[in-house]
Amino acid sequence: MSADLLSRVPLLAKWRGRMIQIKTAHEIELMRAAGLVVAGALAAVRAEVRPGVTTGELDAIAEDHIRTAGAIPSFLGYHGFTGSICASINEEIVHGIPVSGRTLSAGDNISIDCGAILQGWHGDSAITVTVGEPSAEDAALMAVTETSMWAGLAKALVGGRLTDISHAVEESITAHEHAYGIVDHYGGHGIGTEMHQDPHVLNYGRSGRGPKLVPGLALAIEPMVTVGDPATVELEDGWTVITKDGSRAAHFEHTVAITPEGPWVLTAEDGGVAGLAPFGITPRS
Repeated sequence: MSADLLSRVPLLAKWRGRMIQIKTAHEIELMRAAGLVVAGALAAVRAEVRPGVTTGELDAIAEDHIRTAGAIPSFLGYHGFTGSICASINEEIVHGIPVSGRTLSAGDNISIDCGAILQGWHGDSAITVTVGEPSAEDAALMAVTETSMWAGLAKALVGGRLTDISHAVEESITAHEHAYGIVDHYGGHGIGTEMHQDPHVLNYGRSGRGPKLVPGLALAIEPMVTVGDPATVELEDGWTVITKDGSRAAHFEHTVAITPEGPWVLTAEDGGVAGLAPFGITPRS
């Protein structure tokens, strides 16, 4: 066993045979720095979303921002993935591969998922935006998805249980008259020295279950919501996941650290202040 792994053993919590990484306050600060790199990359990409731009061009913008900040793209080369962002359009839910020949058109929705590694620590975040003005249906879909993410983040509280987050996401989505679909199996995850760690965070479920939420636990919360049936199909590229019925989807994600002072949204520039305010939560900023 390496000295590095041995040094991490005291900072691992065991739950049902799974080892969950718990970070020190200093390590959370390092993750905050990585999170701000991701936030900046997403802002740079979002500013360039327009008709005629290619997903490959957006990918290059993200990679340039990440590397200029002294970080490394988390996604590039991950299990063979060829982009620094995932660029998923319309019926594509997640893991769309950015390419130079794919051009955005007015009215498209694009989910942009981005990750960065800084000093060995990861940040991970995603947004969905419309090219131009969204339709009423698209605007509602994106609002429902983003609000459900914040509802989940508001439950990232010391003393709670993991599925308190899952249940809050589900409850927020199902509160609407329209029967939005919640994508099965895909969800959030632990994050730290690896992009994907235990525990898996589903976007539905009963509250009060799963591992306890303790200071130093970091999670990526990422609801994926569809206008129609949430059944999915993976394309032949081995990455892109689409809705089976061709309905549009939205995807939002933030990385959050659980602290004694409340949730600290590491990939939000304000630490989550604005997003958590409607839920009566004052986070560490």
